[in-house]
Amino acid sequence: MAIVNPVFNQVLNPVQLASALGRAASAVPLRLVDGLTTPVRASYTNDLRKSISGTSKPPPRCLDPELSFLPPDGVARLVHSDLPSMLIGGISALLLQSLHPLAMAGVAEHSNYQSDPLGRLRRTATFVGTTTFGSVGDAEQAIAQVQRVHRRVKGVAPDGRAYSAGDPELVTFIHVAEMSSFLESGRRFGPHPLSPDQCDQYYAEVAPVAISLGAEWVPRSHLEVEDYFGRIRPELYAGPQALQARDWLRRGVATRPEERAVYAVLLAAGVSILPPWARRELKLSAPSSLDLLLDTTTVIPLTRAVSATMRWLTSGSQTAPASADR
Repeated sequence: MAIVNPVFNQVLNPVQLASALGRAASAVPLRLVDGLTTPVRASYTNDLRKSISGTSKPPPRCLDPELSFLPPDGVARLVHSDLPSMLIGGISALLLQSLHPLAMAGVAEHSNYQSDPLGRLRRTATFVGTTTFGSVGDAEQAIAQVQRVHRRVKGVAPDGRAYSAGDPELVTFIHVAEMSSFLESGRRFGPHPLSPDQCDQYYAEVAPVAISLGAEWVPRSHLEVEDYFGRIRPELYAGPQALQARDWLRRGVATRPEERAVYAVLLAAGVSILPPWARRELKLSAPSSLDLLLDTTTVIPLTRAVSATMRWLTSGSQTAPASADR
């Protein structure tokens, strides 16, 4: 569904929304930004939400601990509340998931991610939002819908193996790749520091989502996640379908130079939180092992600045973006 921005009269995607309002805000002195942009920021917040979820109003959050699917005061809600780090984590998760030949075959043969990227983004965002912030009843409906889709996603991968999206082991992999990416992005680029205990709590909180989808086991701590990737690592590789997805993600959907610049930062951030072996497998690692140097000196500072600006643009705060330094 296209979204026409009322101020710039353009069809915008999330990257366009962020960069366009950034240009408008930069045209006035910083001390006047809040007063002049507050109404526009509210409009852009609605537009951005609509471009991601398909609706301008967020679904009501379930705050009753007895009725909520995940704890209202838990770490999962804290992590999943930050839009910039969730976008970055989503990019990283897609790259990581592409390395599983059976998961990638299901995506390549049963989805239209290249022709309708925002459609897939909306469906994923809606599911994560509902299971994170919704009631037990809301989450169960969302899970049942995904399971109905999974029953139709079957086939034979290019390596000759049969696959099914409902395979418990495949559900585990998709879950771990996604949640570990969200958490690592939140740790590195989110607005809240997370302790090791909170990271373990995060995995324990989100485990019921995968179990409800059909997984028989999922890791519930940071160490269990590391052990899991160590065990499954020999099964992961960048086949032709994975490289095609990688190239598509590298191109992105932005068209204007400034939009491509914003997306390039988000993509670089998503790559930076991949496990080193995954970066190498996808041929996204810098020559001579310069990844750490480039991430530290360039990617992380730029991403924190962009993330801080995106939070300000989509918040009701009356203060300008804080420094990206942490």
